[in-house]
Amino acid sequence: MNNLVATYLNDLGVQPHHKVLVAVSGGLDSMVMATILLELKFSIGIAHVNFGLRGAEADADQLFVEQWGAQHRVLVYTTQVETKLYAQQHGISIQMAARELRYQWFNELTAQHGYDFIATGHHLNDSLETALINLSRGTGLEGLAGIAPRSGNRIRPLLRLTRQQIEVYAAEKQIAWREDGSNQTDAYLRNFIRHRVIPQLKKVTPTLENSFAETTIHLQADLKLLQHNLHQWQTAHVHQRGDDLILSVASLSNPHIIPYLWRTLQAYGFGWQQTQAILAAATGQPGKQFFSKTHVLAIDRGELLITRRVETPPEVVVSLEPGSYVMGTQTLELVLPVAVEVITNPEVAVLDAEKLAPTLVWRVWQPGDYFYPLGMDKRKKVSDFLVDEKVPVNKKGRVTVLESAGEIVWIAGLRIDNRVKLTKSSRQAVLFRVTQM
Repeated sequence: MNNLVATYLNDLGVQPHHKVLVAVSGGLDSMVMATILLELKFSIGIAHVNFGLRGAEADADQLFVEQWGAQHRVLVYTTQVETKLYAQQHGISIQMAARELRYQWFNELTAQHGYDFIATGHHLNDSLETALINLSRGTGLEGLAGIAPRSGNRIRPLLRLTRQQIEVYAAEKQIAWREDGSNQTDAYLRNFIRHRVIPQLKKVTPTLENSFAETTIHLQADLKLLQHNLHQWQTAHVHQRGDDLILSVASLSNPHIIPYLWRTLQAYGFGWQQTQAILAAATGQPGKQFFSKTHVLAIDRGELLITRRVETPPEVVVSLEPGSYVMGTQTLELVLPVAVEVITNPEVAVLDAEKLAPTLVWRVWQPGDYFYPLGMDKRKKVSDFLVDEKVPVNKKGRVTVLESAGEIVWIAGLRIDNRVKLTKSSRQAVLFRVTQM
């Protein structure tokens, strides 16, 4: 079995000279994996997470792993985390919380100690269970292919081995392990599929694991082909402009475009149904926006603009004296006194200090706001001004204003108000500058 794992790792680009952080729970799979990697002369460290969910049993698991590490002269890293509290704070399941906490810590260890890879003990049966779970919830090719052999620096050395093969190996090598009692309950979907669904499928197809292994090989090959084509399309049609991702609406005319668009938008949190709605709206009235948990997609002047989502920060009270203030990702600098001279740079506002209140308010603009643009005696809605200035839809929500006594005196970085401009009679000036952090 060692040779099988060595060949598999070589195919994944992993060699014995690489430094591998091995995730070890103390269970059968991880103990076999650690043993094999040690026998293959890999430079390994052990990482064990105590999730604080099983009391004394979890503490015993940690002690078991620590003793194994000492016996085999392998460095063991351990940590204890508040999984339930993390799940409550982030509104996610216990299983998802454990996964996030585990990999956050693994990544920290990797960066701190120079590990090349993180190895987890997933095997072929785990991959089959994952594929069935994904199938039951709705999935694409990646979901049907089960667990990926390698994801970045994460590797699964046992992924081509069945649970039975691992059990036989453990018996032959007399490898001790700890049994997690939660694996016996059918309360979790994975356990239900493992204990109830797969045994029924094996009655129909006794070689189910081997058949699934062949299927994953074919699906992984198809995925590589798809990813190659997707990369070519993205290189031609998807571009970066500052912090924005830009897609031309004209590039979406291909009748087979939706899988390309969906796989592009998927990385930014947009789902299949949203992608369909975006495609339908792309040639319609500009200004429509779509939201994922992390990003905003706006349709604007023949383009799809994707920007990281930013929550509206609270307003900031500004005293009319030298200093700087922070709102979200922006900084407002106030310089007083300055020379009484007109500066035409719109990114800087030089205003008549005597026309301003002692205290001002800096905030994000709101619908209904208006001001008197420099050079105009009539007021104008901020929304109309932003349209005239061709401010992209996805950037409008980040535009801020400076307000004095309830009146807007500056659209930050764009235009000052005509009523606070410098004149021949101005005696004192104040300078404002807003920058991105």
